[in-house]
Amino acid sequence: MKMILVRKFRVLILMVFLVACTMHIMIDLLPKLERRATGTDGNTECSCSHGLNEETQGWGKQRVNSGAESGWPNKHTLRILQDFSSDPNSNLTSHSLEKIAGMSDKNEAFKKLEQFGISEDHNNKQLIQDGSINKQRLGKGYSRLALLFDHPLYKIPIPDLTEDDVLFNVKSDIRFNPKVAEPQQWQNEGNEGHDEEEFLPTGETSVDSYPNWLKFHIGINRYELYSRDNPVVAGLLQDLVTQKITSVAMKSGGTQLKLIMTFQNYGQTLFKPMKQTREQETPPDFFYFSDFERHNSEIAAFHLDRILDFRRVPPIAGRLVNMTKEIRDVTRDKKLWRTFFISPANNICFYGECSYYCTTEHALCGKPDQIEASLAAFLPDQSLAKRKTWRSPWRRSYHKRKKAEWEVDLDYCEEVKQTPPYNSGTRLLDVMDMTIFDFLIGNMDRHHYETFEKFGNETFIIHLDNGRGFGKYSHDELSILVPLNQCCRIRKSTYLRLQLLAKEEYKLSYLMEESLLKDSIAPVLYQPHLEAMDRRLRIALKAVNDCIEKKNYNDVVENDIDIDINTITSKR
Repeated sequence: MKMILVRKFRVLILMVFLVACTMHIMIDLLPKLERRATGTDGNTECSCSHGLNEETQGWGKQRVNSGAESGWPNKHTLRILQDFSSDPNSNLTSHSLEKIAGMSDKNEAFKKLEQFGISEDHNNKQLIQDGSINKQRLGKGYSRLALLFDHPLYKIPIPDLTEDDVLFNVKSDIRFNPKVAEPQQWQNEGNEGHDEEEFLPTGETSVDSYPNWLKFHIGINRYELYSRDNPVVAGLLQDLVTQKITSVAMKSGGTQLKLIMTFQNYGQTLFKPMKQTREQETPPDFFYFSDFERHNSEIAAFHLDRILDFRRVPPIAGRLVNMTKEIRDVTRDKKLWRTFFISPANNICFYGECSYYCTTEHALCGKPDQIEASLAAFLPDQSLAKRKTWRSPWRRSYHKRKKAEWEVDLDYCEEVKQTPPYNSGTRLLDVMDMTIFDFLIGNMDRHHYETFEKFGNETFIIHLDNGRGFGKYSHDELSILVPLNQCCRIRKSTYLRLQLLAKEEYKLSYLMEESLLKDSIAPVLYQPHLEAMDRRLRIALKAVNDCIEKKNYNDVVENDIDIDINTITSKR
């Protein structure tokens, strides 16, 4: 009897095992079955009046790659020396595409801009690329940006760098071996099993032969992400726009959809799609934590950061992405692939997976399969360059009714000044820089910030996650300036640059206009947002002047530079 029971138990275990295997195989084959079903049904093919390309018309057809599994692209490296945020829960966070047919005309305008010429007029006078006012501001052969960057305030040298001041010492034994960077948690289903021979062999090559993204990593030091005249930045911005996308996966964490894209040169970028038109404002009843993340805000924040001479935002560029060829057909993330569909307007849409706004109702749709996005260059992978995440002292409560301590305690800054790392060094001044930066773009979502761990407390704050800026041009959120009002501290270099940008010949809105015209999806900002920055700049300067009146100049302005006739030296 006992032997019979044992045999029956073994048979039961075997049957359960076979059923589990069968279910696993069926689930794995489901996407390919869906593709075959759609491809064989002629009625499901898109008959869009917009003129879909061949890839879009064959929405359900299988795509066969040589040497690869039918229906899915070849596996590709997804992690090489790169990362974007150490905080998996970080909230990394528009003009529509009606004029796609006129892209050649816009390219001509960009060519003229490169020669410091004038962009052509279009119908919409409200957008920064358009309007006769441009002809009054920029004459042929004249550049406000070039004039600004030639000013002595933009020639302040950083201190001489030692081995401890650079993130990577290329001459040391550290080699940029991609095998050091292990795949991390953002890789989703279908991303496993990389072939090690696909890694870029950068270990033994010279620095000159490195791709731009790696040169950017090598140039990071204690004082800046990149130098003012570093040609690698321009090359990296060009790569973000032109490099072939070979792999796509969803980034884990965060409240809204973001994609990790890998390029043919093994560089990686963070993709944030267009979610609303440029002229749309955030509704007044929206809380800051329920606001959309805007792709054009990320782009504009990079340009503003450079104009302020902070150089603490990683390079970011706009790009028109083909959702069919450059996302759906190259992703091995099955969860992402399953969210693609064709809308009633015959446009390609997808929504992915995230905490908010990842539903059919909030799907991202192309026209018919082209979508604008911001692409941000990755920072070095944390296995090679660890970053520390700090809770912002002026973090908001993220609650509908509760207030944060700084909102009810007028002397809150005195407590902050006695708390490390704000009780010594330059960290408090870095927070003041970030406060002014956030006020100019209208960003209320600065709950955490990051620094490179190698440099300890004596280093700059990285200005990441700027997608919730530029939401309102008709409202100035004065609560963002509370840290400056409470602490009454600012760097002399920052104060002088703000005064410079308030002058007519260096007007901030004009400089931003000229700088943003170089982006491939220009116009990046709605004209009222540019005017709002000028207005907010005056408000920030008034806040500093009010502090000086209450105290005195030397107690408010930290002298980090020495100006002697035409020579400027740094005291950092």
